[in-house]
Amino acid sequence: MASILILAEHLGGTLNPATARCVTAAHQIGGDIDILVLAADPAAVATDAAAIEGVRKVLTVARAENQHALAAVYAPQVVAAVQAGGYSHLLAPSTTFGKDVLPRAAALLGVAQVSDISAVDGAHSFKRPIYAGNAIISVEAPADQVLVGTVRTASYAAASSGANAAPVEALALDVALPTHTRFVDLHQGRSDRPDLQSAARVVSGGRALGSADNFAIIHALADKLGAAVGASRAAVDAGYVPNELQVGQTGKIIAPELYMAIGISGAIQHLTGIKDAGTIVAINKDAEAPIFEIADYGLVGDLFKLVPELTAAL
Repeated sequence: MASILILAEHLGGTLNPATARCVTAAHQIGGDIDILVLAADPAAVATDAAAIEGVRKVLTVARAENQHALAAVYAPQVVAAVQAGGYSHLLAPSTTFGKDVLPRAAALLGVAQVSDISAVDGAHSFKRPIYAGNAIISVEAPADQVLVGTVRTASYAAASSGANAAPVEALALDVALPTHTRFVDLHQGRSDRPDLQSAARVVSGGRALGSADNFAIIHALADKLGAAVGASRAAVDAGYVPNELQVGQTGKIIAPELYMAIGISGAIQHLTGIKDAGTIVAINKDAEAPIFEIADYGLVGDLFKLVPELTAAL
C-alpha cells in the first residue's frame, strides 16, 4: 500500500485549495495520505489541512526560516520528512509553488519527477499532457523509488472539507538549511474579487478589448457574477492587464464551473488552460474563431454591445 505525503501550499496563514485537489489525486493512487505544513507558525494552516476528508494526519515543522516559501529552504526539510516517514509518494500542486519546490526535492532524493499528473492509472502509472495539451502521454515510474509528482490541479475537484479531524503532529527535523537564498520582498496584486485559480466563475478578456480602459466592461460583468477576472496572453502582452491574470499554458491553468471568454480567439495555448472548465461561454465577432470549437455556448457579435447588455440583464 502506498504511503503518500502532500506538501501543503499556503500563504498568509491560509491553505491554498490546490492542496485539497492534490488529496483527490492521492485518493486515486490509494493508501495513507498525510499533509506536511512548513511555516513559522503552522497552527492555522494545519487546522485547515486536518479537516480535509481522507487525510490520516498532518505533520508540521515550525521554524523561523519557513516564514516565506523559499524552495531552497523548503526542499531539504521535505526530503527529510519523506525519509523519516518512509513515504512512497511525495506530491504537491502543479502551481508556481509546487513547480519551484518539488524539482529540488526530487534532485535531493535522486529521482526523476513526474510533472502535471492529470490522471492516475496505478500507484506508479500516470497520464500527463504534452505539446501544450495537444497530446496525453502515459508515464510509468520506477516502483522501487520514491515517486515525486506535481498534480495538475485543474484535472481534479477539491476533496471535501469539514467532516474530518486528523491529528496534528509536530515534526522535529535535524536539517541544516542553506543560506545562499534569502527572502527580499513580496509584491502581489490586491483584489476584492475571487482568486483566479480557485474561483468558481471566471470572466476573461482578450486583445479585442483594445485597451486597458475597455477592460472595465469585463470587470463590470465579473462583479455581477461574483467572478474572477482573467485575460489572454495577447491582452497581457498588450499591457491591458497585469500578467497574474493570464490564463493558458504559459499562465494559469484553471477549471472553474463557468468560464466566459470575451474577445478571445482561442489559441491552443489558451484552450489548454481552460479545457477542464465546466461550462464555457464565448463571445466573439468572428464566427470562425477556434474558441467556438470548445464552447458550450457561443454568441457571435460586437462585444462592446453584447457585454453591457448582458451585464444589464444580470
